[in-house]
Amino acid sequence: MAREEDVMSSSLFIQKKMIYIKCLVVLSLALYANRHHQNVSNKKTEVSFSVKNDSIKAVVFLDSTSFENEEKFKAHWNMFYPWGTDHNGTARMYPKNVNLENDGVLQITAQWLNGNEEGKSTADPHLPIRFHSGAIHYKKHITVSEELPYWEISGDFKAPIAFGSWPAFWITGADSWPPEIDMLEFKGNDVCWQNTVTGKDWKNTIWTTEKTAVADADTTWHNYKVTLTRIDQTNTQVKMYIDGQLKSDEIKDFTNKPFWLIINMQMEGASGTTNTNSKVRSAPQYFSARNIYVAATTLL
Repeated sequence: MAREEDVMSSSLFIQKKMIYIKCLVVLSLALYANRHHQNVSNKKTEVSFSVKNDSIKAVVFLDSTSFENEEKFKAHWNMFYPWGTDHNGTARMYPKNVNLENDGVLQITAQWLNGNEEGKSTADPHLPIRFHSGAIHYKKHITVSEELPYWEISGDFKAPIAFGSWPAFWITGADSWPPEIDMLEFKGNDVCWQNTVTGKDWKNTIWTTEKTAVADADTTWHNYKVTLTRIDQTNTQVKMYIDGQLKSDEIKDFTNKPFWLIINMQMEGASGTTNTNSKVRSAPQYFSARNIYVAATTLL
């Protein structure tokens, strides 16, 4: 916490720098205000214009159409987690559990194995595999840097909230853990956890969490977003939103740290251990995503 207080009370120079960057960002992103309603190319989009003798360029890496067909999906996404099929729950990831539906929707299905456990997870804490599910990750890294000082990552989701289900839309360190940012995480109920994780290593972590009840998260599309703004060579401002409403505003040491972007549905683990009466054992759980958007800006 001492680090955050020091940053928040930083010099007037840094404050002016942040204001300047934000002004440029507003001008840049205004060009994309109607992006979800336009027929845009799936290729990386670049727009440039001049502001006070500086040039700012908006680079759109994912333009909300990457789930429209198999060709676009494969151009941008890989199956599984970046490290493989297993993680910290009781579900193992399979391609058959990830499907492209109509209207640019990706659906992940989690299915109980009817009591036929498939060994144990290869990832800590090595829980028994009781479900098949799905995970995907974006092929490129997301890195807040001097060249790309501002990022926006967002998407629309219908997320299961049944006890034992554990859907997530998140970014995690590509070189180490932490860092981590969870834009969406439901742990077996209707409370969305939006987390940031810092620390020198996995044994020494600091979690900051904002919890928001989203009663209809499983039946209604909601938008989850994070913006990342570079402050200096160490610190980044992290803002998280649900349906356009600011939920969290933190300063974290995320500058120059590459992240993976992941969409997945784990089961049990932090969302609770199920039994024969649990809904997730009697009915498949569906995690739906659309309009995944990733963009950054660069000063030239």
